[in-house]
Amino acid sequence: ENGRQREREIPIAMFNSQYRILTSDTLTLTVVDVYQAWCGPCKAVISLFRKIKNELGDELLHFAVAEADSIDFLQKYRGKCEPTFLFYGGGQLVGVVRGANGPLLQKNIHNQLAAEKKVLEQGAERKVIKDEGLVEQEEEEVVMKEHDEEQDLVTASKSYTVAIIKPDAVAHGKADEIIMKVQETGFEILAHEERMLSQEEARDFYRHRIEEPNFEDLIWFMSSGPCHILIISKPEGTGDVIPEWREFIGPNNVDVAKQEQPDSLRAHYGTETLFNAVHGSDNKEHASRELAFFFPNFRSYSKAQSQAQQGKRVEQTLALIRPHLLREQKDKVLQKIAEAGFTVAMKKEVMLTEQQVCEFYKEHTEQDYFPALLQNMTSGPVLALALASEDAVEHWRNLLGPKDLSRAKEEAPESIRAQFAVETSSINQLHGSISSEEAEKELKFFFPMEHTLAVIKPEALEEHRDEIVRTIQEGGFVISQMDEKALSREMAEEFYKEHRGKPFFDPLVDYMSQSSSLMMILSKENAVEEWRNIMGPTDPEVAKEIAPESLRARFARNILQNALHGSSNQSQAMEKIQFVFGDITIGADGIVQEIPFSFQIVPWNF
Repeated sequence: ENGRQREREIPIAMFNSQYRILTSDTLTLTVVDVYQAWCGPCKAVISLFRKIKNELGDELLHFAVAEADSIDFLQKYRGKCEPTFLFYGGGQLVGVVRGANGPLLQKNIHNQLAAEKKVLEQGAERKVIKDEGLVEQEEEEVVMKEHDEEQDLVTASKSYTVAIIKPDAVAHGKADEIIMKVQETGFEILAHEERMLSQEEARDFYRHRIEEPNFEDLIWFMSSGPCHILIISKPEGTGDVIPEWREFIGPNNVDVAKQEQPDSLRAHYGTETLFNAVHGSDNKEHASRELAFFFPNFRSYSKAQSQAQQGKRVEQTLALIRPHLLREQKDKVLQKIAEAGFTVAMKKEVMLTEQQVCEFYKEHTEQDYFPALLQNMTSGPVLALALASEDAVEHWRNLLGPKDLSRAKEEAPESIRAQFAVETSSINQLHGSISSEEAEKELKFFFPMEHTLAVIKPEALEEHRDEIVRTIQEGGFVISQMDEKALSREMAEEFYKEHRGKPFFDPLVDYMSQSSSLMMILSKENAVEEWRNIMGPTDPEVAKEIAPESLRARFARNILQNALHGSSNQSQAMEKIQFVFGDITIGADGIVQEIPFSFQIVPWNF
């Protein structure tokens, strides 16, 4: 076990080298959440397991997590989108439950625990099983070996929708209660993450509602605190989940919900139309867009895993969606990309200058079409995507079709350049790298080394500095700059100005100005997101449950003294870096090239 024995926590076991569960006794029942690396352990069942553990108080019962991607013994569970729970009695498989089905899990835990007690107390024979799902899968693989069919994670017989537990319900501590109700009603939770939306992300997500009079209030509300984002499904063959989910959550207007559907989630947890507790996709088109928005790797994860296991060449290529098409049909293009089996490894929306376009297309500047291309590429934002798949360069170019639109329409009418041609422009609206070498160069152009600000807060700096710095270095980050500083109260207030007016603002400022913190610039591709993953969730109690190896799970004391700070996006990262370190230049290798003289004299003169 991991040694944490507090009453509200679930002791977590792991697999040892023989793939037996490590527990205090061989006569135990251990429930193992087998998860995929892309989505992590199933958060939807954490509260259920804690409730069962506290209610039963049985020393024979243990819970464990196991990442299928990193454990050879579990290789047959890789690439599955459905949560899988394995029941081990004395280290032997005695039960399997697929899906985050709360009532079924609870029933199986009680039944299997009773069976283990009979083994312990009466000498009964333990009923060891094989996972019939894997046996059936192996038989199908033998029959279908020659066909090698590619399957999508979300099958035609299994629909899905995106659900959001909004900031108001989360702030009132209702997230776990809502999740329990969702499971008890028979919905399956395929993925679950806690996320704080930036205003930019909220605007992008709700852009279809921009004409509504309360749009700005909606954006403020959705970015005011953390949300819980879920993918909801139903067992195969039980119908379309979207209308069922919308019926379950109730009307947008809370007053109408309370009057017409008093048992709905919004009637129970909402307070007014804006603060209506939960969100659900309106239709299949919105569900697809929202899935791509929050879980871009969900559809193609299984396929990518399968390709890697078969030794197929998985590579990345650059795709560009040019301004006009991005404005008009972004979602449809992204849907085509998902359907083609690509994983979107990275994405960035950027407004290019003329100089940047000339640099990117320097081999085309003498061509007759270049002025039109230049005008097109600078007329609005461009969406850059790093697409990953087997032979991604060739796969993407085949999907694109010919560069010349007339040829594309005549020779490859099913190509996406032909399908998404803009009649008023001679320039096609999509770009793809022409070779693996060009893809590498072009990806570096749009996705260069990123920088983020990391702060080791006072109590963690005093107690765990060396361990945290070592973890950062082992994570592949370059520490471009480091400075230990004691913030004045005024500096701390300015540093956390975006939280001004929130209840925790004054205690946070007091805490951050009490002693020294270590300020660092961390450099790496995708640095912002990777640093946030290493830190773990803001609340260390949540971190211990869903990311027990994260720094906050290991070193934070509470949600205020949570050991570390990290920027939430690249824009904020650059703002905070400039705030702390002034105007400095960081090279492509992550090394500071120049430290202005003003920084050396007054680094904290803000």
